[in-house]
Amino acid sequence: MNTNKESTIAKNIKKHREKIGVSQDKLSKLSDVTYNTIIKIESGANTNPTINTMTKIAKAFQVGVDDLIK
Repeated sequence: MNTNKESTIAKNIKKHREKIGVSQDKLSKLSDVTYNTIIKIESGANTNPTINTMTKIAKAFQVGVDDLIK
């Protein structure tokens, strides 16, 4: 069950990122999250991003954290 949630987070971040037309590097700068962390989350290597990280990414997308985890 956890795997679905993580893959959903990865898919949602990628979907939102592509929707606003920014690279992973640009998202890292917009969200103040390291580039390496963005890559790890999107690839599924980071299966448990912190709430702080998720909040920063959601803020960069101007959405709620729940939009990234559903």
